[in-house]
Amino acid sequence: MTTTLTSIFPLLVYLAYNIVVPQIEKLRPSLSTIMNMQRRRWVANAARRESPFDAILSGNIMGSVSFLASTSVLLVLAVFAVFGQLPTLMETLDSLSLERTYTVIDVQIHLAVMLAMFVLAFFAFTLSLRQFNHFCIMLGALDHDRATSDEEIEAIARMNALGAKNFNSGIRAYYFSVATVAWFVSEWLGIAVCLATVLVLAHREFFSSAHRTAASAAVIAARHRRQAQD
Repeated sequence: MTTTLTSIFPLLVYLAYNIVVPQIEKLRPSLSTIMNMQRRRWVANAARRESPFDAILSGNIMGSVSFLASTSVLLVLAVFAVFGQLPTLMETLDSLSLERTYTVIDVQIHLAVMLAMFVLAFFAFTLSLRQFNHFCIMLGALDHDRATSDEEIEAIARMNALGAKNFNSGIRAYYFSVATVAWFVSEWLGIAVCLATVLVLAHREFFSSAHRTAASAAVIAARHRRQAQD
C-alpha cells in the first residue's frame, strides 16, 4: 500500500498544484499573472498596427507548443513499449534500487502513473495549441479601419492567456514526471524530488528574478500609460 501511495504521489501533487496556485494568485500575483498584463498590451498594440510582426510572434509560440505536444506522444509510446519489456526492466531495477525490490505489480502501477502524466501533458499542450490558434484567428480578424474596443482587446488577450495557462500545465507535468523517474531508485527519493519540484516551481512563479523583472516592466508600462492619459 505504501508503495502505491508513493507511486501516485507526484500525480496527486501535480493535480493539487494546478488547483492551489490559482488561489494563491488571488493574494500575490504570479509571473503568469503579470505576463497576462503584457499579453493585453500586446493585443492593444497589435490592434493599432498592420505588420507581419504579430503573426511571426504567434507562429513561434505555436511552434514551441507543437514540438512539446509531439514529444508527449513519443513519451506515451515509450511507456507502452516498456510495458512489453517488463522482465528486462525488473532485472535493471533489482540492481538499481537502493532500498527495496519492487514487485511486477508495483512497477506496472507506476508505469500507469507515468503514462497518465504524459497523457495529461499531451492534452494540455494540444488544448494550448488550439487556443493559440484561436488567438491567431481573433488577432487576424481585427479591423484596423476602426478603433478596437477594450472589450474586444480583453477577449483576445484572455484567449492568449488560456493558451499560456494550458501550456504551463503541460510543462508542469514534465517537471513532476522527473519525480516518477526518481521513484525507480527509491520511492522516498521520488517524494523528495516531487517536493523539491514544488519549491522550485513556487520560487519561479512568485519569487524569481524573472518575476521581479516582469513586475518592473508592468509598473513602467502602467506609469507611461498614465502619463499619456494626462
